[in-house]
Amino acid sequence: MPKSPKEMGEAIAKNLPAKTGRTFEQWVELTRREGLSSRRERIGWLKTEHGLGTVTATFIAADAEGRSIADTYADPDALLDTMYGAEKAPLRAIYDELAKAARRLGRDVELTVCKTYVGIRRGRQVGLIKPTTRTRVDLGLALPGVKPAGRLLNAGSIGSDRITHRIEIASKKDIDAEAIRWLKAAFDATTAPGRGV
Repeated sequence: MPKSPKEMGEAIAKNLPAKTGRTFEQWVELTRREGLSSRRERIGWLKTEHGLGTVTATFIAADAEGRSIADTYADPDALLDTMYGAEKAPLRAIYDELAKAARRLGRDVELTVCKTYVGIRRGRQVGLIKPTTRTRVDLGLALPGVKPAGRLLNAGSIGSDRITHRIEIASKKDIDAEAIRWLKAAFDATTAPGRGV
């Protein structure tokens, strides 16, 4: 299963010819020629007129307007620098500590850098690290069936639909035994790749 936008784009490009008879580049050119003015219109046209899925249509529509999704996500370090730039720069040390804690959970942990958060994955998403405000990073966790209590808050809409809870981290001292225990619980609740979920 592709994890990053770059891997998703590669998988789409690889599978399109067999599924549709057209290459990714041919779809992009066809979409450009249609002359639709917005990405939303292009995505809708690709889905309704050609039966493409939302993710595939989104990648094609972005390329048709010259804003490749795969290129946008090609440099994770640059994305991190932007995410933790300007007024959020002081939060980078918190991110670094949380990333270390996540990596210590197991060899199969992967950190996937997106535009507004970093996903913590173990085949599926276990959690995420997001600089939510100028003074706080949220540690989002996938803990279905767990009641929010104390520092473990309802996630709201901080990232992926899979994330059910969050812990607010305002300083490195907030990355304590309780926060690590909840992170490990989310990790343990998600089976390793190849073992289902």
